[in-house]
Amino acid sequence: MGFNNTFKRYEMKYLISQNKKREIESLMANYIEPDKYFHSNIQNIYYDTPDYRLIRTSMEKPLYKEKLRLRCYGVATKDTPAFIEIKKKYDGIVYKRRVEMEYEKACRYLNQNLRIADEKEQILREIDYFKEFYKDLKGAVYISYERDAYHGKDNSDLRITFDDNILYRTDNLTLDTKPYGTGILNRGECLMEIKIADAMPLWLIGILEQPYIKKTSFSKYGRAYENEMYKRNSLKERRA
Repeated sequence: MGFNNTFKRYEMKYLISQNKKREIESLMANYIEPDKYFHSNIQNIYYDTPDYRLIRTSMEKPLYKEKLRLRCYGVATKDTPAFIEIKKKYDGIVYKRRVEMEYEKACRYLNQNLRIADEKEQILREIDYFKEFYKDLKGAVYISYERDAYHGKDNSDLRITFDDNILYRTDNLTLDTKPYGTGILNRGECLMEIKIADAMPLWLIGILEQPYIKKTSFSKYGRAYENEMYKRNSLKERRA
């Protein structure tokens, strides 16, 4: 499908309203254009330890953090291209490494704790090491969203995405069903992300000075984890 498998970039996130999304798109119209895969439904399964070590560490905002996820674009079948991704963040810079394989094979590789020892690809060796280091990794949460994606007309490394209808669930952790789950965003909200490998262009700096565009710290998995912990604690209190 023409997707890149390695990334090194800065990522900035902004929670905005749907109305402001349209205004921002208008302000950026002279500088950006739709990606080849402009609108897509993205489905993910995030993997974690039984005690949620990865997301708990991430939410402490350390200098270094990492996560593992399985991603498909659209509803998967057994032969659908799927991506196993390691995403790392160190000192504000995001590094993403991913490998593509058929969805059914990817599920076996992750869920049955298999190794692909005969593979020479560096990214697979990194994923094998990740699995061995954390041990007992399992699917922890499903997250899906609708994404509109743009890139810079003069800089294809600049990507601007808008995610809405962000849903999560902690059961039926599969990517071969129509997206459903509990909403993460407030009604009418949208998550804008800016991803860039080098300095931000002046035109974008000017647009981001709009008073309604405020940078935020936002993790889809983190928000889902917080929601789930709140639900579980509330249930315990009612039973007490």
